[in-house]
Amino acid sequence: MKRIAWAAAMAVAVATGSPTIAQEKPGFTDTPTLPDGKWKVHDADRPYPTVVTPATVPGAPPSDAMVLFDGKSLDAWQPQPTAWTVKDGAVTATPRAAGSGENALVSKQSFGDVQLHLEFRSPNPPTKTSQDRGNSGIWFMQRYEIQILDSYKNPTYADGTVGAIYGWKPPLVNPSRPPGEWQSYDLVFERPHFGPDGKLLRPAFITAFFNGVLVQNRQPWLGGTIWRKVGQYEAHGDAAPIQLQDHNSPVSFRNIWVRPLPEAAASHDFEGAVK
Repeated sequence: MKRIAWAAAMAVAVATGSPTIAQEKPGFTDTPTLPDGKWKVHDADRPYPTVVTPATVPGAPPSDAMVLFDGKSLDAWQPQPTAWTVKDGAVTATPRAAGSGENALVSKQSFGDVQLHLEFRSPNPPTKTSQDRGNSGIWFMQRYEIQILDSYKNPTYADGTVGAIYGWKPPLVNPSRPPGEWQSYDLVFERPHFGPDGKLLRPAFITAFFNGVLVQNRQPWLGGTIWRKVGQYEAHGDAAPIQLQDHNSPVSFRNIWVRPLPEAAASHDFEGAVK
């Protein structure tokens, strides 16, 4: 009843322009203190969340995002070694020259905990099978890979299909679209934490939505991605580039943006999390 009465009073204040009530900051000062020891329940002095303007089009970057590829410029990226092709709003991995190595696309900026959105398209018609069909990958911190593969009616090993933590965890489901159609990833990556002695304190985690479907639910990594081996951790810095893998397949990308996450977004089961 008290909450209803308070809401009614606020509505009247806004309608009548009452300076006494309309300018009062909503909340309470006589409620119990929350377990974090900083704020009371419904605390009137607790800071408001930062306002972020969402995009008008689903999948487009919100106001606080850092755009890594807008369909035109690769200024945010460093090709290693051969430049990728930009055409019709997409960037496509360049075929390798005979005898040459991988042509990765590496972000110039380094990141730790991030929210990442990107869209990709595998070649159509497909010409190969299994791991040679539309193969690419997203490498967080150039170490931890989420697989990209044309997995539409394309049998392969389970921990190498699209949506997999490569070499470790298959996706929960396979919501792949046919080759040639644009597909989307929305990923939340939590970096690993190491002690001063290099000992692992907390592993890396990934939450992954593929085409809007949950495929990894805060799944921990075993360690850095290593082909045909069990992943292992090696101590590294708090930030490193994001890398898009070339696997000698002309996979295309568009609408790539990231949101570096604040410390307050750290998982709350971790001692180092900001409460």
